[in-house]
Amino acid sequence: MSHAQDEDPAAQAHAVPPRRSRVGPTLAVVLLGYLTLPMAMSGTTVALPRIGADLDAAGAALNWVVTGYFLAASSFMLVAGSLGDLFGRRSVFGLGAALYTAGTLASASAGNILLLDAARVFSGIGAAGVMASGSSLLAVTFSAATGTADATRTRVFAAIGTASGAGLALGPTFSGWMVDGLGWRATFLTYAGAGALILLGTAFTRESRAETRPRVDKAGAATFIGGLALTLFAVTQGSKEGWISVPTLLPLAAGLALLAGFVRIEKRAAQPVLDLSLTRDRAFVAWPVGAFGLGAGTTGILVFLPAYLQGTSGVGAREAGTILLLMTTPVLCLPPLGARLVNRGVPARRLIVTSLLLIAAGNAWLTTLHPGISGAALAGPLLTIGIGQGLSLGIIDAQALGMVAPERSGMASGFLNTVRGGTGAVMLTLFGALLLALLEARTGSAESAGRISAGDLPVRPVREHVLAAAQFTDSLRIALWCVAGLSTGLTLLVHQLLRPPRARRRTTPRPRLQPLPAKQPPP
Repeated sequence: MSHAQDEDPAAQAHAVPPRRSRVGPTLAVVLLGYLTLPMAMSGTTVALPRIGADLDAAGAALNWVVTGYFLAASSFMLVAGSLGDLFGRRSVFGLGAALYTAGTLASASAGNILLLDAARVFSGIGAAGVMASGSSLLAVTFSAATGTADATRTRVFAAIGTASGAGLALGPTFSGWMVDGLGWRATFLTYAGAGALILLGTAFTRESRAETRPRVDKAGAATFIGGLALTLFAVTQGSKEGWISVPTLLPLAAGLALLAGFVRIEKRAAQPVLDLSLTRDRAFVAWPVGAFGLGAGTTGILVFLPAYLQGTSGVGAREAGTILLLMTTPVLCLPPLGARLVNRGVPARRLIVTSLLLIAAGNAWLTTLHPGISGAALAGPLLTIGIGQGLSLGIIDAQALGMVAPERSGMASGFLNTVRGGTGAVMLTLFGALLLALLEARTGSAESAGRISAGDLPVRPVREHVLAAAQFTDSLRIALWCVAGLSTGLTLLVHQLLRPPRARRRTTPRPRLQPLPAKQPPP
């Protein structure tokens, strides 16, 4: 059977399901990608203080070890998904795994912070191919056209949430053990080995692509990558150069101009990188907004809480990673529960709204942190945030991709993962910029602010250590309150976008009253 026939929805409606010999390996290799890539992300945050000490780096340059990865992944995610629809989702998935593995190997051997940042950007480009093509591979393999029941499809995408949650949960602990025992370079080597396994497993998956293969929208791809990358880069520059400085405003203006050009190009393109009709669907847009909310409420904590605990309380990377399990373990355990609740009739909109409210409450609760705080005292807020994220992590992909035709699953998956990747880059940068600004206002020194935010507090004299710990605590509390407010606003927005039609009846225009007929003159 040809690829066109494979992807023809009408033909698939009467075709036999894909061979089980292909379904199993496809599910396994995609889940491996969704396990190890989040593990590498969350695990790297625990290693930042050690990386900074070894490479003599701090502040924005050190944070780019994580930010650069997010920026590259989010910039290429949408394009990777659309290219998978055209040239083959397995092919793009495999290419992404190869780039990710090469970039992670280069990270392990980097001799300075600039080389490490560049290698992480390269890894992020590869991660875009893995993440965008992985979920679209499953969307097609387990589509209704192949005879897959809705409940099974929901469970499959819940497995993605479980794998991603497991990666987030195990990453800090695993990396903490590796960093304390063998060093941060050995940690990157381990993740490179996982990337090689993903690449090897790609050979056993089933290829799929869209029914037709028109010319690639090169102009759309170039303007989107350039526009998003420049815009995100400007956001990262703001914290270092100033928000109204030329190094910030120039790339911001160029990025916004390219994104405006991208919208104009997509309106005229026969096969656009992004079908803008998706963005006009309120129900579809609600799920990327929800995904943004889940990431926005946790990114800053994953990066800066380990540094805070190591700097103010003297815990090691291993113990800091173990404490983060309080937040990440629910992300491992709860996605199947969320899928089960939806399959049993609980409205998905109610679940995502509840999740965002829990994340807002957890961030507000976490503002009670203080130097020397115990893991037991952190359990309440971290578990609340983790439960909020875990409940909805496994339903977002199923809800969003279930609204589009299988032949556009790569585009929709790319858009959804672009939002996820952009969330990491933007929130890490904004959270870090706010934290650095607050610390600089208290210390009077940008260099001191960068050292403190990386967990590098002065040990002696004790008086200076206590002062720096108090400054770090006050600044982090304000940043957490801001995240709590943002999460509350996103909760209201998602609720509005997912309101059922009955709730919007009052907003529909009333029919015009017909004028009364003119009175006839008396005879």
